[in-house]
Amino acid sequence: MDLSSLKNTPGARKTRKRVGRGMASGHGKTSGHGHKGQYARKGHKHKLGFEGGQMPLIRRIPKRGFTNFTRLVYCPVNVSALERFEDGTEVTVELLKQNNMFSNKFDGVKILGCGDLTKKLIIKVNGVSATAKTKIEAAGGSVEIV
Repeated sequence: MDLSSLKNTPGARKTRKRVGRGMASGHGKTSGHGHKGQYARKGHKHKLGFEGGQMPLIRRIPKRGFTNFTRLVYCPVNVSALERFEDGTEVTVELLKQNNMFSNKFDGVKILGCGDLTKKLIIKVNGVSATAKTKIEAAGGSVEIV
């Protein structure tokens, strides 16, 4: 394989529309802008969401509620999922990420109480529910909020 054999995939490179190059080109005279009107004038841009004078969709739908953009979103991990770790393991956020138990779209981990735990684990995460805490401590483990 050498540089001379490289080719683009079909449709990867498209030639630009050359307007105003004569009537035979198909884009001559008015250059695709039609005759007169506001869209034929220079400097005209479509306003985002403009619907030709009709009330735009963004203004038609009701505005309700509030989204708090500073709120932290925790990934829920059940107690039963912690059963895969060895007895006496220190379970941290990094360890859970290495084991693909949560993705980067979450700000941290919260342990929930669904399932049973038989192993003694030291858990250091961002949040723990009350039932999960009792199940972990009943198995002989400990919980630390980071």
